[in-house]
Amino acid sequence: MTDLLASVRDPGEARLALEEGCDIIDLKEPSAGALGAVPSVVMRRVVDLVAGRRPVSATIGDLADSTHIPDAVRKVAATGVDLVKIGLFPGMGEAGYVEALASLAGEGYRLVAVLFADHRTDLGLLPALAEAGLYGVMLDTCDKAAGTLLAHRNIGELGRFTGTAHRLGLYCGLAGSLRLEDIGDLLSLNPDYLGFRGALCEGGRITRLSRDALHRARRLIPEQNAKLSSGAGVTAHG
Repeated sequence: MTDLLASVRDPGEARLALEEGCDIIDLKEPSAGALGAVPSVVMRRVVDLVAGRRPVSATIGDLADSTHIPDAVRKVAATGVDLVKIGLFPGMGEAGYVEALASLAGEGYRLVAVLFADHRTDLGLLPALAEAGLYGVMLDTCDKAAGTLLAHRNIGELGRFTGTAHRLGLYCGLAGSLRLEDIGDLLSLNPDYLGFRGALCEGGRITRLSRDALHRARRLIPEQNAKLSSGAGVTAHG
């Protein structure tokens, strides 16, 4: 079963996501970039609110230099979140990125590497991330104004990403300005979770979460999973 990840910016949104049955509460400040970080005090308040009922993930922010990753990861992890997400941003350098994450994974941190489809990240990086000891990997978009994940990678490419990640034992998610109508096609790829922000909001990703949109998303995933299981509706792509 594919889980629903909802990106929230504060305890009020986290409470709403919990009430509507979201599986993963993801902390992110949408006005601060693709993976904008919320303040540590907000992370702690959300961790206290969720109280272990759901996994809580958080981003470290949009960093341009991999040398800043270790301090940022330790700061976020100290708030008590379950997963820390780290983006491979343009110009960061893959070797330095993987080296920094490997060192942190060796210290016991549960890390999720976020790769960006709109920067044509080499998905051949997945074996190195698995060898580095990461918990998971996510394919997202960096420029939220440049189209959805499906505008940058076709279903076949996304299927190879999820399939490779699973073979390597990586927890695997898809995100990137996803629309609720994308759920059926993406579920056919068997990701561990689908991540949403803008589609769950009242008027775009920097506005407040909408209870109605959260409810629709929560309903659609099991409905579409049932169609896939019965062989009706959406079919898997090659």
